[in-house]
Amino acid sequence: MSVATTPDLERLSAEEVLAYAVEQHGDRAVLACSFQKESSVLIDMLTRVQARPRVFTIDTGVLFPETRDVWRALEQRYGLEIEVHDAPRPDGRPWSAERCCSERKVAALEHALEGADAWISGVRREQAPTRASVRKLEWEADERGVWKYNPLADWTEQDLWRYISERDLPYNELHDRGYASIGCVPCTRPGVGREGRWAWTDKTECGLHG
Repeated sequence: MSVATTPDLERLSAEEVLAYAVEQHGDRAVLACSFQKESSVLIDMLTRVQARPRVFTIDTGVLFPETRDVWRALEQRYGLEIEVHDAPRPDGRPWSAERCCSERKVAALEHALEGADAWISGVRREQAPTRASVRKLEWEADERGVWKYNPLADWTEQDLWRYISERDLPYNELHDRGYASIGCVPCTRPGVGREGRWAWTDKTECGLHG
């Protein structure tokens, strides 16, 4: 696929975008999984268009127990072995949002994308103003030199929950307790959209998506 001839995927459904990504990149396309509701939907869709998809997660060491529960449930249901890329703090300094949710996670993502042509994310326009203009296919030339697919870009919360209900998917139980967006234990509070992430700071993104 040439950067100069970026196709317009905006009219395609999420399933069609995923099928296109698999057709173009095969196992050189990887799905980033955070074990939120978007991940449940994307794993279900992707396993129906690709027999052995590559799925990875970034483990900061401070994930919620509920996140690890749905991690196990998704692996068991779909016969997956999700790749783990650690974002450790080897220097022993205390956790901080500035370090863990930025430099460590970004470094882990770069490692996960080594050898990949494209990655698939669960970013949606409805999630936050910082994501309102995201497209279903983007070329990350300056950041990583890979394609980024956002199949759920135009999905709403209602779309997600309808799909999860219809397909009876495993999902993170924290969503039932008011956590719309789920990160790590120290930086996540209940809240609508992404307002529960780094709620005591001006921080809105961890660096993975801009």
